[in-house]
Amino acid sequence: MKFKTLSLVVLVLAVSGCGGVDPNSPQGQRQAIFKQMLKVSEDLGGMLRGRIAFKAQAFVDGAAELDQLTRTPWQHFPQVREDGDESRAKDDVWQRQARFQELAQAMEASTAALVAATAVQPLTPEALAAPMQRVEDSCKACHEEFRAF
Repeated sequence: MKFKTLSLVVLVLAVSGCGGVDPNSPQGQRQAIFKQMLKVSEDLGGMLRGRIAFKAQAFVDGAAELDQLTRTPWQHFPQVREDGDESRAKDDVWQRQARFQELAQAMEASTAALVAATAVQPLTPEALAAPMQRVEDSCKACHEEFRAF
């Protein structure tokens, strides 16, 4: 009985490992970055909306991390879509590269502005709300054009 149970567990684990995205592939790398961007952004937004206690230094650190993260996923979009790429990115990412890069630069500019806003003292959620909204709006703009939901 133990052998059957062990065999079943090994089989389930083996099957569940199939079909996943290779974390070292361009798709896997950009997905990991986007997930981290989402987590950091949600934490920052949570602080501003009262879901998480506002801690000035944590916000400053998070804004800096988000700014660094926004500069990295674009390098993991190859010039042409790879075969077997089952991402949520629309084909437009590869067909409309100029617009995609324009929105990527807008995202980078919005996070840089957020970092700049964290330098103004005293640091308050009210003062950070507008720059954070611009970050969220830049995410939304790119998703609306280039992400298949």
